Amino acid sequence: MAEDIFSTLSTNNLHKMNLAGEQILECYRVLAKPKANIVGEVIKGQSEFFEWDHHPKGDVYDNETHSQYYYHAHPPETRLAIYGAEHGHFHTFVRPKGMPKAVKPVKLPDYKKGKGLNDDLCHLIGICMDRRGFPIRAFTANRWVTGETWYKANDVIKIMDKFLVDHAYPSWPVNIWITAMMQLFRPQFEQLLHERDAAVEAWIKDHPDDNAYENRDLEIPSYMDISVERQTKAVKKALKDRNQNVRS
Repeated sequence: MAEDIFSTLSTNNLHKMNLAGEQILECYRVLAKPKANIVGEVIKGQSEFFEWDHHPKGDVYDNETHSQYYYHAHPPETRLAIYGAEHGHFHTFVRPKGMPKAVKPVKLPDYKKGKGLNDDLCHLIGICMDRRGFPIRAFTANRWVTGETWYKANDVIKIMDKFLVDHAYPSWPVNIWITAMMQLFRPQFEQLLHERDAAVEAWIKDHPDDNAYENRDLEIPSYMDISVERQTKAVKKALKDRNQNVRS
């Protein structure tokens, strides 16, 4: 994403992003004191770390906002050559009871409404972590990857506004961090979601007889590298430039 994207954002959104960046850095500060990190907080207390397992067991779920996330890892050989090195990644979701009422799933030919009122969950963004416990990449996922229900990018963006994990399990700093990540990288995450839809539409055009949403060759429709440090600096610079323009 071009750096001038920040000049197109409202001052209010820049302030929200700046606050989110400060919250993330504060989480890093308090975790560094006992030599902890975001990933370590999520997998602590579990005797062994197995690839594919959800961490923590049973996922993290906020009963008030219906936001959900978990951390897991894939075998490195299945991802390294394509997407780059990582320790593992977070998957983030919101369930229907936490969504805006006007948002509805895409009625794909194979769509089957979940048995429960809260079953048609929406996957938002995946966040890849390095071995030090810091975010390095963000991505979207095809429907089969997480068993989600498909929502259009514009609706996922509206749903993302509702993501909030507001309790202390399994770690208060982690829940603050993952909620703030949705705000700090909001323009990039929106871009990834639109790229996701474009990639799936292109696949359907090229493979008209294929169910693109279940094709194992289409796993990660879009991804990009991210850096909290670069993002926070860019946001602060954009706010400084905005203030200087107002005074001039």
